[in-house]
Amino acid sequence: MVIQTPNGFTLDNSGQRVVVDPVTRIEGHMRCEVNVDENNIITNAVSTGTMWRGLEVILKGRDPRDAWAFTERICGVCTGTHALTSVRAVEDALGITIPENANSIRNMMQLNLQIHDHIVHFYHLHALDWVNPVNALRADPKATSELQQAVSPSHPLSSPGYFRDVQNRLKAFVESGQLGIFKNGYWDNPAYKLPPEADLMATTHYLEALDLQKDICKIHTIFGGKNPHPNWLVGGVPCPINVHSTGAVGAINMSVLNQVSSIIDQCIAFNNNVYIPDVIAIGGFYKDWLYGGGLSGKSVLAYGDIPEHANDFSPGQLHLPRGAIVNGNLNEVHEVDVRDPEQIQEFVDHSWYDYEEPGKGLHPWEGVTEARFELGPNAKGSRTNIEEIDEGAKYSWIKAPRWKGNAMEVGPLARYIVGYASGHEDITNQVDGLLRTMELPVSALFSTLGRTAARALESEYCGRLQKHFFDKLVANIRAGDESTANVAKWDPSTWPKEAQGVGMTEAPRGALGHWIKVKDGRIENYQCVVPTTWNGSPRDMAGNIGAFEAALMNTKVERPEEPVEILRTLHSFDPCLACSTHVMSPDGEELITVKVR
Repeated sequence: MVIQTPNGFTLDNSGQRVVVDPVTRIEGHMRCEVNVDENNIITNAVSTGTMWRGLEVILKGRDPRDAWAFTERICGVCTGTHALTSVRAVEDALGITIPENANSIRNMMQLNLQIHDHIVHFYHLHALDWVNPVNALRADPKATSELQQAVSPSHPLSSPGYFRDVQNRLKAFVESGQLGIFKNGYWDNPAYKLPPEADLMATTHYLEALDLQKDICKIHTIFGGKNPHPNWLVGGVPCPINVHSTGAVGAINMSVLNQVSSIIDQCIAFNNNVYIPDVIAIGGFYKDWLYGGGLSGKSVLAYGDIPEHANDFSPGQLHLPRGAIVNGNLNEVHEVDVRDPEQIQEFVDHSWYDYEEPGKGLHPWEGVTEARFELGPNAKGSRTNIEEIDEGAKYSWIKAPRWKGNAMEVGPLARYIVGYASGHEDITNQVDGLLRTMELPVSALFSTLGRTAARALESEYCGRLQKHFFDKLVANIRAGDESTANVAKWDPSTWPKEAQGVGMTEAPRGALGHWIKVKDGRIENYQCVVPTTWNGSPRDMAGNIGAFEAALMNTKVERPEEPVEILRTLHSFDPCLACSTHVMSPDGEELITVKVR
């Protein structure tokens, strides 16, 4: 059957059906089905979140001061960002302001997360869609060294002996028959285009990134006590800050702050010497593979984040831009108001939930999370063994959020498109520089490769921003301002009888919002709309498809039974299904009842 969607895609599910379940190298549980025609071109795509998130139900009736601790555990990858968004929602509802130092620490923690997540995503989740580590065994270490010095002459680890040692480690690994993280790859698939030397260089940097990531997260442990799920936003922090002396045992003194500064410098060096050069070098071999644009050239959304000053979220004060672009019109960046019920609505026509009024979209403040799992009449298989989903019915645990009725893409590419269209100086300079280096037009941004490149550029930008806020924090404390908290409204007796608020941030994967309603000191309603809810959304009542589904359309697949290209594009979003879905039994029965006194 051929269907024309309102957002401009022609769907045809008559060809061969290819099922990828589970989609691996992501956070959480995801299923994807596509149809391919006789030329192996994808003509239809269906994205399914296969587990249910029940956090909104769990939070009802709880103390708003505890919400951050629950929502932070939505995900262990984008750690801390849900806590920040939750706290901002409660602060918005109760009229709480924060000191300037708290704003700097929050920004540093969020920027640290962005850098950590982007580096881990590229090297350990996404790179193997482009890089063939087995092919690296055929590389000439001397030629690899010359390639490294050509693409990044400042990187100190570039000698032929260094690459020969890495190659020998890989050889021993492969010959042992225990491929581990490289097992089940489609290593003879013609979709892989890198020469052996580029494969060896990138695989070597894969291992270097493994070493670096354990250091990056130390900033979270210094300010927040641990990672994942740092404790740093409510109820005190693990260590007091004292830059004037050694202070109390465990205090964050100047010595510890110098360690933070050193880690920031390591991240900046890795971004400049390894990450961005790798994206340019690898991308240079795939310049003709410009599939995966989907919604990125049509409709994108960013809430913006990283305010320069505390309590000021006006667009001009945000280092990460806010705005929306629709219908591909880069000449008009729309203002975004997450409080407006006409702007943001969630639909469940193709999601396993019930609304009182079918077909109606609900703003998150009025949101309902009422689960109803059922397969459509044209689905194949059973409830516990689905062979083929029925996209004409309900088919995902992810709701379908829409901005003014439009399906939107969110994430680093969306932020960079909004920033570029807005004339954001840093972003514009980065994008123009990359396009010049790679000799590509602006239109190349609207692709899987563009999505991957935007994440690398943002990691570099976030490194510079983190250094800025570190210097600002230290200078402020040295000037005598050591205030990091406002506890004036900690007592619920100071709260209004009823209140509602919203917290926003730009998580590594995109626009994140938490909406809360408080009544008589308890949570009356709580709704999270996370980046993968936007990107992984199913169809809506009008038939618009979401960003994952749109990005797969019209992609050429070399071998349908080896879906390298499908994974390549899905991974470019860095999906986090754990954020958009959570726990449900195979048969859909109630697992536990929790009563809140």
